[in-house]
Amino acid sequence: MTFLVAIHKDASSSYGVSVPDLPGCVTAGDTMADALAMAAEAIKLHLEGMLEDGQELPDPASSYDEFRQDADFADAIWGAVNVDLEWRRSSPEAA
Repeated sequence: MTFLVAIHKDASSSYGVSVPDLPGCVTAGDTMADALAMAAEAIKLHLEGMLEDGQELPDPASSYDEFRQDADFADAIWGAVNVDLEWRRSSPEAA
């Protein structure tokens, strides 16, 4: 499952990452590579939490064109993070 991520960087900060298709899913990293790796982990944990709460997993159907109009993401650098959902096959919630 691939999610678009918005990356923000100020001169005196780490790389902040948010996942627009998963409100509240945020993380950060000292380098771009670290931020993207942290984003993958944050997405996985967010999805696991949704399953534990009995929520359906979202379809990351949003596109860059939808987000670039949003003022919250005007200065964002965009990336895509793929999260393997293989772990879900062995989860009791998946049964």
